Amino acid sequence: MKWSILLLQAGLSEAAIRFGCSTVSIQRLDPVVQPGMIPSAHVHQIVGGNAFGPKMEGDIGEQASCTTCVYTEDLSNYWTAVMYFRHENGSYMRVPQYPNAQLGTLGADDRTIKGGMTIYYTQKDFWDNGQEYITSFPPGFRMTVGNPATDSLDAARSNRGLRYTCLQDILTRGSETADFPTQPCPAGIMAIHHFPACWDGKNLDSPDHQSHMYDTTLGGFREAGPCPESHPIRVPQLAYETMWDTSVFRDMWPKDGSQPFVWSFGGTRGYGTHADYAFGWKGDSLQRVMNDSCMFHRCGSPGVQGVLKTQTVEEMNACAVKDMVMEETEGWLDELPGAGEAPVEMEGKWVAM
Repeated sequence: MKWSILLLQAGLSEAAIRFGCSTVSIQRLDPVVQPGMIPSAHVHQIVGGNAFGPKMEGDIGEQASCTTCVYTEDLSNYWTAVMYFRHENGSYMRVPQYPNAQLGTLGADDRTIKGGMTIYYTQKDFWDNGQEYITSFPPGFRMTVGNPATDSLDAARSNRGLRYTCLQDILTRGSETADFPTQPCPAGIMAIHHFPACWDGKNLDSPDHQSHMYDTTLGGFREAGPCPESHPIRVPQLAYETMWDTSVFRDMWPKDGSQPFVWSFGGTRGYGTHADYAFGWKGDSLQRVMNDSCMFHRCGSPGVQGVLKTQTVEEMNACAVKDMVMEETEGWLDELPGAGEAPVEMEGKWVAM
């Protein structure tokens, strides 16, 4: 698909937003990598609008009726694989998620949000917005980052936007690694996904869901490098943070000291971490905030009238997607959902589940 760009003469953009989204669904669906397949190869945790399903086409911002994100005009979908704990007896249990700290849009008790993750749209880095015009993603836009077939530490390190933090407390930052922490983390594991921010300006997707983008990301919310001529359009720097509460398994850590966590696609080292994005902001709302001069809470939060409208935690948590796969993903499981099924093609490679 092609998209013609009309750059707005609105001056240079200066906004950045950070907000929480509760869980909208946990099931084996992947409308970007495996559209129409029920079930997909592995379990995903999804946040955002309720237009999410096995196959999504067109402008999902016009199709969804609610969102689990704090900003009501954001009907996009964001998803990653699910983290499981593997017990010494060979059974598995899904690791619960908990909300990030200081979201600013959730009121006094951030932890009342239902799982989910934190979403960022930044323009230069975490502290400054720079002086470059930022173009919103267009309706129908899709992309992924990472690959579940990544099978070495060197390959994982080469993607500087995909990292883990062993949380000493909810505010721990830095000390990022490309693989799972090898020791128990007091406050859990934060999985971090930074997407590319250079677009070719033409294609809403590509066969591998990545070639229409170019990655100049340095990770750690540092300023990314300039976009190349092949991908000249600077779009918002999209990032996810998911707080996995691995601390609930601290009394079950294997006696041999081995790392017990595993992604839902079977990755035991963390190398294959990946994430998907389907744009669904309503109308021109994302471009509108990118053209504003607000940063984070000042773009809209309880008690602060900003360019974006917010909703309550109760309204976020009430939005949901029905289970279309009808399989057990909770409690103690004998095997990961999808394990033992025939190999499937994922992001250009055949992966045995």
